[in-house]
Amino acid sequence: MSAIDTPRVELPQTVEPSSVAPSKLLVIGSDLVMCATGVFIAHALSPRSVDALISTFALLGAWAMGLGRARLYALRFITRRSEEIRRIVDAGMRALGSTALLGFLFRWDISRQWLILAVVIGTGLLVTEREVFRRRFNHRRRNGSMRRPILIVGDNREATDLRAMFEQDSDLGYDVRDTIPTSFGPDRSRLISDVFVALDRTGATAVVIAASSIPPDHMNRLVRDLLDTGIHVELSSTLADIEPHRLTVRPLGRYPVVYVEPIERQGWRAAAKRLFDVTVAAAALLILAPIAAIAAILIKIDSPGPVLFRQQRVGRNGVLFGVLKFRTMVENAEALKASLADANEAAGPLFKMRIDPRVTRVGRVLRLTSFDEVPQLWNVIRGEMSLVGPRPALPVETAAWGDDVYGRLRVRPGITGMWQVSGRSGTTFEEYTRLDLFYVDNWSLVVDLTILLRTIPAVLKSDGAY
Repeated sequence: MSAIDTPRVELPQTVEPSSVAPSKLLVIGSDLVMCATGVFIAHALSPRSVDALISTFALLGAWAMGLGRARLYALRFITRRSEEIRRIVDAGMRALGSTALLGFLFRWDISRQWLILAVVIGTGLLVTEREVFRRRFNHRRRNGSMRRPILIVGDNREATDLRAMFEQDSDLGYDVRDTIPTSFGPDRSRLISDVFVALDRTGATAVVIAASSIPPDHMNRLVRDLLDTGIHVELSSTLADIEPHRLTVRPLGRYPVVYVEPIERQGWRAAAKRLFDVTVAAAALLILAPIAAIAAILIKIDSPGPVLFRQQRVGRNGVLFGVLKFRTMVENAEALKASLADANEAAGPLFKMRIDPRVTRVGRVLRLTSFDEVPQLWNVIRGEMSLVGPRPALPVETAAWGDDVYGRLRVRPGITGMWQVSGRSGTTFEEYTRLDLFYVDNWSLVVDLTILLRTIPAVLKSDGAY
């Protein structure tokens, strides 16, 4: 079939999902108000002059253009926290630099402190405002609105995973209308025909293609035909669980190539993480010492046995160490474990019971509050653990791992981690593994701080703890 013979059907106009357009305008207006508020607060705290007034409007203009150039109003970036914050900060820095350059060229008498204060206040307001919108939009998406109707093209594992991900996570903003199989051999015209017919039938306005499911010549033809008719096209990649800021698309000859920035696990970043760990762990031990002493007394009164429980875990590079916890079970808990095997509620090599008869009365309270893990701060000071990292695994768990899971051992295990703020004991072994590997591959000090801040409400709510 020639290009002229490509099936033509009446396609829906590629409009945004219902109510997205007015919501976008609301976000744009709110962003401008936040920027203006930050600028005028800083202006009110600084010496007033004609130059200061001119630079005020120059900063506002540069900031507005910076937010637009950062593509902060594209549907795929709205409601995605980490990428959104990075782009907001980048837009603020560009506005600051542009205004400072204009001030230098036109010899404006402006204060550098004023410029910095304006951008800091405005950025903080923007991040707060976007968080409010994010929660509002996510709530509406869970209720079925503000979601883009899409088709998925592909019939392999990648396509299946894509559909499952979109259907399980409504916050992504996709409404999967249908999946188009690609197993047609050399007959690419049939694939193109089926996609266009499905677009007309379902009212989808975008197509997500599982790239590994289609040969290159089929892919190029399909993408060109879709773009010619105004359909949004997105190509998935088999590179999963990598933070967007580590990915850069750049041309390499005829092909767009995705460059993946490597993770620096040594050098100043590792030194800064270690310094942060030791400082916070030592301070926390001092602050929590009185409560820990009371917990130790209650453990002794509640049941016979030692106050601390030491269990062998697998640390960085496979080195074994003894993780410390306040004892929350009866003294012979390990001996009783075999008799409870049929009651195990966890998948894989993990052992979890929501109502475990081995847990003592005091132990149940310690577990619900996560206070049983306070002694692990000593493991952090000793260098065996980190405040944030993968969940420390038991030797019996690592024995059951596949080769791909051993990446968890490239860093120190943590007291808390992505698993802690994503369901805790309610998380499956497969999800534990995915979250741990995501952390290992995307670690940064900012990620650590974010996880620590998210751990506080997770502990207070006792999310998944038992």
